[in-house]
Amino acid sequence: MKKSLLILGVSLALFSCNKEGAPATGGLKTAYVDTSKLVEESSELKELEDKAKVKEEELGRELQNEARQLQLDAASFQKEAAVKGEQWAQMRSQDLQKRNQDLTVKQQTMQQEFAKEFGVKRDTIVSQMRSLIKEYGKKNGYDYVYGTGDAASILYAKDSYDITKEILKQLNDKYKGSAKEETPAAATQDQAKTEAEKK
Repeated sequence: MKKSLLILGVSLALFSCNKEGAPATGGLKTAYVDTSKLVEESSELKELEDKAKVKEEELGRELQNEARQLQLDAASFQKEAAVKGEQWAQMRSQDLQKRNQDLTVKQQTMQQEFAKEFGVKRDTIVSQMRSLIKEYGKKNGYDYVYGTGDAASILYAKDSYDITKEILKQLNDKYKGSAKEETPAAATQDQAKTEAEKK
């Protein structure tokens, strides 16, 4: 019993000495990135969201036009049903029901394709962000780079450990550089199309 108390006392003494003498991070270089801020202020993600919003509005208009036409046809059907008889009304009713089902399927299909297209693009951008953070950490000698934000793994850290601005600047600079490279190529393609159409 005395032996176990002595071991416990020595362990506590060593532990308290280590705690006081060692740096808080154990000599490790650490930093964190506010992932919510990174996502909110990424130029590439903002542009993707703008494109998604435009496409969503286009798809919405198309579906609204078809739905409006279906409603007009249903209203005229009710007026004509009284005049043309029950047999005509049954056939026409089946046609309207089929068109309504087709419209519902079309809407669901468009939504799935939209979510898939932009979801994949968003996931690709987020994956590139992670790679850039990893590269930044290696290049700058960090042992750990943590993430904060919606899925926070850090509850508190000093602001001096925040490297979000540096990461965001590199992401946006890299995106601006790739956007500039794509612009001349797109312009060349547009010119080639215009010349081909003239011929």
